[in-house]
Amino acid sequence: MDLPSFLWLWRIAAWSMGLTFCTYGLLAITGLGIRGLRQGEPPRSRPAWLRPLHLGLGLSLVGLVVLLLTIGIVGTLGEYGSLGHSWHLGAGLLVVSLVLASAVTGLRHTQTIAGRNRHLQVNGALLVALLLVLGTGWVVVQKYLP
Repeated sequence: MDLPSFLWLWRIAAWSMGLTFCTYGLLAITGLGIRGLRQGEPPRSRPAWLRPLHLGLGLSLVGLVVLLLTIGIVGTLGEYGSLGHSWHLGAGLLVVSLVLASAVTGLRHTQTIAGRNRHLQVNGALLVALLLVLGTGWVVVQKYLP
């Protein structure tokens, strides 16, 4: 299989992971802004751009996580020929599932207080999972550095 060098993939993954954390932070800020506006001001005085921005950032997060999953699978298969050589795969799959769960709860269940709370709980778990995948990814990267 003629794959690009792993270092090239690692660079894309590193930038994507950094963008993932930035996007998560922006999602937290815009989400808290939506929550604050929902609690404080009348509906007609809310900025119309905040929710579409939040949704666009969420879509970007889904795309980044899918890109990272693809890079991880291609890079691992290219280097080892099989998957499951570290805890990083499990942590990555957990992040993917939590990002998808966050998207579903955000799109379908935020009309109720219970749904909003579920969305916040999923995103709290997502932060922990992102930190876990960052830590396990650092261990994986150490194998390839000279």
